[in-house]
Amino acid sequence: MNRAEFIIVTAIILFIAFALGWFAYWLIHRFTRVSGAEMGELDRMAQALHEAEETRDQAITYLQQRESELSNQQHQTEAELRAAMDGLRSARQEAEELRAYIERMNAG
Repeated sequence: MNRAEFIIVTAIILFIAFALGWFAYWLIHRFTRVSGAEMGELDRMAQALHEAEETRDQAITYLQQRESELSNQQHQTEAELRAAMDGLRSARQEAEELRAYIERMNAG
């Protein structure tokens, strides 16, 4: 085989490989093409996903606000409890002082 025949055979082999690759691409593209109905379904699914994400974001925002409100209410209740406990402690101390004063007055 001389040089010219080798070049021609190589060119033919490369052309055949190119043609087979292009045909395979065409077949794959033909079978995997998305139809209009499928695109419509994909659009509806995307819209539903978007709405679900918005609903989730609203729920998260509501829960954060509610958690903040409950936390504030808890802190307020704890502060009121501390104030009541301090008042009770003061009242008990005052009652003890009054009992001790009365006992001293009755004894003396």
